Amino acid sequence: MKKIEIYDTLLRDGAQAEDISFTLEDKLLITEKLSELGIHFIEGGWPGSNPKDEDYFKKVKKLKLGSSHVVAFGATRHPKKKASEDPQLGALIAAETPVVTIFGKSWCLHVQEALRISNEENRALIHDSVSHLKRHVSQVFYDAEHFFDGYKSDPEYALATIRAAHEAGADRIVLCDTNGGSLPNEIGKILDEVMGQMTAQFGIHCHNDSGVAVANSLVALQKGVVQVQGTMNGYGERCGNANLTTLMANIKLKLGMDCISDTQLTRLREVSRFVDERVNRFHLTHAPYVGDSAFAHKGGVHVSAIRKNPQTYEHISPEKVGNRQRVLVSELSGQGNILYKAEEFGLKIDDKDPAVKEIVRRLKELESMGFEYEGAEASFEILMKKALKRYKSHFRLISFNVSDEVLPDGQSRSEATLKIEVNGEIEHTVSGGDGPVHALDRALRKALERFYPPLKEVRLLDYKVRVLPSHPGTAATVRVMIESADDHDHWGTVGVSENIIQASWQALVDSMDYKLMKTVKK
Repeated sequence: MKKIEIYDTLLRDGAQAEDISFTLEDKLLITEKLSELGIHFIEGGWPGSNPKDEDYFKKVKKLKLGSSHVVAFGATRHPKKKASEDPQLGALIAAETPVVTIFGKSWCLHVQEALRISNEENRALIHDSVSHLKRHVSQVFYDAEHFFDGYKSDPEYALATIRAAHEAGADRIVLCDTNGGSLPNEIGKILDEVMGQMTAQFGIHCHNDSGVAVANSLVALQKGVVQVQGTMNGYGERCGNANLTTLMANIKLKLGMDCISDTQLTRLREVSRFVDERVNRFHLTHAPYVGDSAFAHKGGVHVSAIRKNPQTYEHISPEKVGNRQRVLVSELSGQGNILYKAEEFGLKIDDKDPAVKEIVRRLKELESMGFEYEGAEASFEILMKKALKRYKSHFRLISFNVSDEVLPDGQSRSEATLKIEVNGEIEHTVSGGDGPVHALDRALRKALERFYPPLKEVRLLDYKVRVLPSHPGTAATVRVMIESADDHDHWGTVGVSENIIQASWQALVDSMDYKLMKTVKK
């Protein structure tokens, strides 16, 4: 089986994405995580460009990274300096990484407009830089920046630049679609022509400006390149880089090529989400292979089929990439969806039980009112248990009142008064908060925690309000979605009402009830 090298440039190229900035701790933690996934080359940054990267290359030496290699990145020498005197090349050597990658110009436009030197001078500095580094570093990779645009403009000169790097001893010649403007047919045609004239070991580096970075990379792999460069989750400048999360799964499962082990592949979703957390980005729900929706089924026909054989609507087994099959419930649901969810929730139910049809009917009715259970499975489990008469509430609301006060300085404060019954006892609490929902949440916790200590573990992760289009203006119905978590699990709940406080109360109650349903035996 052909072995493909995976080269991740998230910590350098990915950091150039809008709104992404890594701390030193982020970079070190991500490096460890990428090594656990089996990434062969981890580009750590540009030595000498900033103090953070200088610290990174000092501290990364202390990490145990298995077979992964940290790579220092830089450019060819300055046109007016010798390679041996160039401070930037000196910083690359001083980083003491086993691999160094440098980029150079392949496109006459850049040589003439950016460097303002002759084509021959550019070729000379490529050769000088690579040969100098090869005397000090085990492996040198050469990134041929803008290669495909350069080849389209002047194929003879673009080839001359990579020949210079190859003749100087570059271990990999990486062809870059830096502007991301090439299409798969162009990539394939140019690679056929280039690889037919050179015996170098080639790599591919694609940007996603035309939305085909992954497709371009796959074409290059089929043409014979041995290394693919990209970033986890596709982060990068402008529209991003080739998404390694998608690429690694495709390389292993579709092309039948070796890159990481089967066991490492099962951690793909985990590492993808870890990176999202470190860059403070929401997980892309519809991401291939690793997204929450990648193996989610909603339509009744689909669910009926996958209950018989998952291959009917799943192109791979989700467990291979660390994901899982999910069945969603909505107005499109049939009995198959309900039976699937019952099994998932551990509820034994016969498919001929009249309760199944009643749950479908009730679900469609509630969704027509604005409820949505795709992100609120805790509320749906409660709904099912109520329909099956297997639910018992842990408390009963008697009344609540919420008031807001605006002070002369523009500050505001909220207060919630709550009266509930728990195990035959009446509990009356008052709490303040930063807003009405916060005050109500605190009052409810205050009332319940004496009876149910596990509720102290619950924390609110997210609170979303959406105005539904059924009524215009301030009389509109609103839907409130709440995401909660404890140390072991997270869950979503939903409430709908023309009154935002009432909708919030419904979601809050379900959140607390769900926790109690899982921890308190009655």
